Amino acid sequence: MQLLAICGSLRTGSFNRAICNTLPDLAPDGCEIVQAPDFGGIPIYNADHHATEGFPEQVEKLAQMIAVADGVVIVSPEYNFSVPGGLKNTIDWISRLPDQPFKGKQVALQSAAGGMLGGARMQYHLRQIMVFLEAKVFTKPEVFVSFAKSKVDDSGTRIADETTREMIRAQLAAFTAEIGGRA
Repeated sequence: MQLLAICGSLRTGSFNRAICNTLPDLAPDGCEIVQAPDFGGIPIYNADHHATEGFPEQVEKLAQMIAVADGVVIVSPEYNFSVPGGLKNTIDWISRLPDQPFKGKQVALQSAAGGMLGGARMQYHLRQIMVFLEAKVFTKPEVFVSFAKSKVDDSGTRIADETTREMIRAQLAAFTAEIGGRA
């Protein structure tokens, strides 16, 4: 089984990137985690650009990766109580493709934030977007990493806190079991 991990942050030292870096260590046996490339170079969606220049190569590559994956794990921070602009822009581009790669795709959400809610509000907004795109959004267990700075290792690149690792491990196990049960 293959899961595609999409990080919703472009920030160096992102707590959400630390989660993505840790996912392969926590995935069940037989589950490969593939990291999506960062989406920083994708232009802001504009129907005129789309009509004259088509889809950016990065968008087509990511859509292809989504299509071949058995499931997608989106790990993202919360910006202003919502989805970061870069991630939303990428989803907007992907939603314009004739073959809708998120349609029917199993999607799990995870988030990390410096405060006590751990990105919960972002997840609720992203869930609405994914439902509109007809993705099959995984519901429980959820992963909200609060006070994320205290959960990473000294390098800031991986999750070190064992309780947080177990929460992520449990979600991945349940998510892959659900995907396997529907295959």
